[in-house]
Formats: sequence, C-alpha cells, structure tokens
Amino acid sequence: MSHGPRSGLAAVSSALLAMSRHLEVRDVLKTIVASARELLDAHYAALGVPDDHGGFAQFVVDGVSDAQWKAIGPLPRQHGILAAMLHETTPVRLADVRKDPRFEGWPAAHPELSDFLGLPIRDGDEAIGALFLANKRRHPKEHHPDPGQAGDCGFTEEDEELLAILAQHAAIALTNARLYERSRELTIAEERSRLAHELHDAVSQKLFSLRLTAQAAARLVDRDPSRAKGELQQVAALAAEAADELRAAVVELRPAALDEDGLLATLRTQIQVLDRAHTARVTFASTGFRALPAAQEEALLRVAQEALHNALRHSGAGHVDVTVNRRGGGAVLRVTDDGGGFDPHSVHRAGRHLGLVSMRDRANGVGGALTVESAPGKGTTIEMEVPGG
Repeated sequence: MSHGPRSGLAAVSSALLAMSRHLEVRDVLKTIVASARELLDAHYAALGVPDDHGGFAQFVVDGVSDAQWKAIGPLPRQHGILAAMLHETTPVRLADVRKDPRFEGWPAAHPELSDFLGLPIRDGDEAIGALFLANKRRHPKEHHPDPGQAGDCGFTEEDEELLAILAQHAAIALTNARLYERSRELTIAEERSRLAHELHDAVSQKLFSLRLTAQAAARLVDRDPSRAKGELQQVAALAAEAADELRAAVVELRPAALDEDGLLATLRTQIQVLDRAHTARVTFASTGFRALPAAQEEALLRVAQEALHNALRHSGAGHVDVTVNRRGGGAVLRVTDDGGGFDPHSVHRAGRHLGLVSMRDRANGVGGALTVESAPGKGTTIEMEVPGG
C-alpha cells in the first residue's frame, strides 16, 4: 500500500470523515479501529479504553472474526505491552512484539502477531485509550528499510506519522462522543425528574381522593347503603384513573429502545400500550419513513410523547392519531386529537405552555420546526418536521 502525499492525505481525510459521522462511543471506537487498519494496511487492529480497575471498559478489534474473538475469551487486562501503551507518549514500533521484554503472551486462540505499532490516544495528560496495529501486509515489491529498534518491521516512520494524526482526531471524536452520551444521560435524568413530579402531583392526588371517598363509603354502609354504593363507584373510577396515570408514566420512564428497534417500532409499541391504558382510541400509521440520526429520532419520540401526554390527560379527546411520514430527506410527525382544543396565544399569555416550549426547543435543537394548530372546540394538531441527516 503506497502512502504518497496525495494518497495518504486522501486516506486520512476519509478516515476523519468516517469518525465525524458517529456520536455513539461504541460506533466511534469501531470506526477508529477500522480506519486505522485500512489506512496502514495491517492485518489486525485493536483499541482499548481503560477502566479504573486494571482492565478495559471497552476493547474493540478489527480483522478478527466474531468466532475467533469469542474463542479468545475475556477482555484483556492492563498488563504487558497493552499497559505500556497507556503510559507511553510516542508511538512504539516493533519488528516482533513477541521479542519485546514487556510481552507476556496471549490466549491459545489468539492470532500470531509479529510486527507491531501502538500508541496512546490522549486527551491532554490523560490516556483515554490505546491503539494497536499488528502484522503489516507485506507486498512483494515493497522494501521497508527500518534500522534500529524497529528492525525489519513492516510499519514505517510514515505509518507512525499517519497513525499519530489519526490518534489526535480520534481523541477529539472519542471525547465528543463521551460528551454526547453524557448529555443524553442528563436529558434522561431530567425527563425522569419531570415524570417523577408529574407522577407525584397526579397520582398522589388521585390516591388521596380515593382514600377519602373510601372512608366516606365505609361510614355510609350501614345508615345509607344507596349513597355508599355511589361512593364505592367513585372509588372504582378514581382507582381506574390512578392506574391510567401509572401506566402512562411507566411507558415514558421505560428507556426508548431506539438503538435496537428504531423510532417506528418504539412509537408503535408505546402507542399500543397507551391505547389499552386509556379510554380514548390511540392510533398510529407511517408512510415512507427512513431512519434518521439518533438525535433526530429521539427528538421526534420525545415530542410525540409530550403531545400524547397533553392529548390524553388534558384535551378530553376520544381519538388521538399519530403519523410519521417521510418528507424530502427528513420526516414529519403529526399528533392530532379531537379534544376540546385551546387558544395557543391565550395559553402562552397565561403561562400554561402545556409543554409547547420544551417541544419547540427539542425541534430547534435538531434543526427542525414545530407548529401548533388548535382552537377551542376544534381539537389540536401538533406537527414537527426535521430535515434529513
């Protein structure tokens, strides 16, 4: 594999663009490893992210099949040459890793490694990972004169330079991915806090009313059975409402399985649960939708949940319809109910936003737009459009 200035620059550029497309940490790690192996024409590549207990929180490999990786066994510990890479500040290039004094062997199913190139991925003074390459592909007409410690190592000084550039950008990509995941964790925490307040306010009030009504029924059983029967019917109604509140809260608290199931399957499942939990009919349909980046799908899901919450708990609707359709390269979400409706302007003036501010913030945060159509007695339609990724 030739690494002339033009081909080397193009290869690095492709690798950096590939890294920038991902936000999930695991996806970033896989892209870094695959890019490094392709860029330096190696048989094997690996990247380890250390934990605080002498092991690796994540260890990603490329060039090893799933069956081989399973046969190798548990994740490696921080020892030998792997540990050394976490403390080095410059690349380590070896003609034969097995002859290095730090080499401590590997499991029986591990592939045989010879020439080796490794370096840490650093964020300032902190080693946030270590990148390893082994077994440079030897092409018949290539010659790599590498005197000194590297001996006849297939990896060259130019390989070191390219890998160092890749590692610098890998540090940025990995740090950004960690920040993104942390921001998602904070968002989830905020959602749970909001739901906890809602649950406390709504369900605790229902339970308090239920207790008082049950006490009243108990006092009336002997002297006024007819009134006691009415109070008990009220107890049953309050219990049903409390159950509805709890079921809806559980649906929202359950982590959205966007990564595994995608937006449509996640929405469909939640809407089926809501349809069973509420007296209103809740329906869902989709046409031509194509998967979007994770941030956009999450925003669509959260806006749909907020709009459903409003429609089912505040509008008195008999039917709520949710659709997600393709529009251009993006998508449009529409939540329509036949409830009592409201005047969006008067609601805003009264300071009761019904979640509209948070929905608009979510839409704006992914480059989308939110529109609200409603009027007293005319139902409500919430529409959110997001561009393609």
